[in-house]
Amino acid sequence: MQQLVDQPEIDFKSETYKDAYSRINAIVIEGEQEAHANYLKLAELLSEHQDDLIRLSKMESRHKKGFEACGRNLQVTPDMQFAQEFFAQLHQNFQTAAAEGKVVTCLLIQSLIIECFAIAAYNIYIPVADEFARKITEGVVKDEYSHLNFGEVWLKEHFEESKAELEEANRQNLPIVWKMLNSVEDDARTLAMEKEALVEDFMIQYGEALSNIGFSTRDIMRLSAYGIKAA
Repeated sequence: MQQLVDQPEIDFKSETYKDAYSRINAIVIEGEQEAHANYLKLAELLSEHQDDLIRLSKMESRHKKGFEACGRNLQVTPDMQFAQEFFAQLHQNFQTAAAEGKVVTCLLIQSLIIECFAIAAYNIYIPVADEFARKITEGVVKDEYSHLNFGEVWLKEHFEESKAELEEANRQNLPIVWKMLNSVEDDARTLAMEKEALVEDFMIQYGEALSNIGFSTRDIMRLSAYGIKAA
């Protein structure tokens, strides 16, 4: 919580803050909505895990409501059109993979990339959030680790037959993360969230997830390098 002491200049009611917050808040709302829909689709593809995946989708829906309340608390209307465009590429790639029955690709996009992205963003946001949003976000981030864990466990159990598809899905989707981060760099900075910290936290979360699945340190360095020049 030291960062709270270091950020006395944050004016949560300023028009500059609220303007940036309208886009960042929309992104987390849309991210939770995407996750809700993605877990329902995964429940269809992995019928033996249907109950678990439906439970995860319901948790994401609750998170969405929590973040909507954060926006109302600051009297901010989230820019949902911006957020939908922000997620458009990952959304399309997930839909395409699902239509082709590519469970491994769907899990990499939702359970690894989106969850690690969310965890990183929430970790960096919590120390600089307003009190209401901080309490909401602290509760959400605990849940996200369990969502990440589902994907890790399934992919670890199917690692050998999934490895080639995981590498291809990583190559297609990881560069999108850097474009996403670049597109909100200024807004994030207005909220006292530095892009370098977001990148670092994401890389830690994503690298740990790849390690837990079964990739070697050398593999993780190679996989993590895709698109990082754009960051």
